[in-house]
Amino acid sequence: MFSFQNLYLFFIASLLLNLTPGNDMLYVASRSISQGIKGGVVSALGVLAGCFVHISAAVLGLSIIISKSAYLFELIKFAGAGYLIYLGIKALISKPVVNQMEKKLDKTDYWKLFKQGAVTNALNPKVAVFFLSFLPQFIDAASPYFKLQLFTLGLWFDAQGTLVLIIVACIFGKTKDFFKRNPKFWYIQEKITGLVLIGLGIKIALTTKK
Repeated sequence: MFSFQNLYLFFIASLLLNLTPGNDMLYVASRSISQGIKGGVVSALGVLAGCFVHISAAVLGLSIIISKSAYLFELIKFAGAGYLIYLGIKALISKPVVNQMEKKLDKTDYWKLFKQGAVTNALNPKVAVFFLSFLPQFIDAASPYFKLQLFTLGLWFDAQGTLVLIIVACIFGKTKDFFKRNPKFWYIQEKITGLVLIGLGIKIALTTKK
């Protein structure tokens, strides 16, 4: 169903992408700082729920593309490799994001936090574009099980990202003062991730040329 090489690349790429600071991570970190670990965890679970919207859309949209045009599907695969490189370059040139998390947020009930996390993710068009361009890198389009492959990889990415966000909630809920005093820690981590993402994008692009 999956090749070992594809799974190996997917696990690494998905982990790095989930570790790269983005809107979801900043949202969860902000909630954790202002409302504690529980508020951050609830927000992370909301993001998990919202991500299912993109998984479903990706499976449906890519299924149509695969059935209509093999050429277009290959084009999307190369676009996905380029997208990894773009994210890596963006991480290298971006400014530290720690200051964005210092904003205090009004306290609300946990159900509202959950809904806000879900809506924040579900209405983010960048997430939709990411799923459409990223997941095709790691499936066999000729397989009769390609829909199951897409859903499985999307589910893994979502679960892995949620775990990362929960860890972020715990860390920022307990050690928020450390990150405020040491912004270089986050900065260095982001740059290293950026370099690895660029390398993975190049590797994926080259391995598709047969």
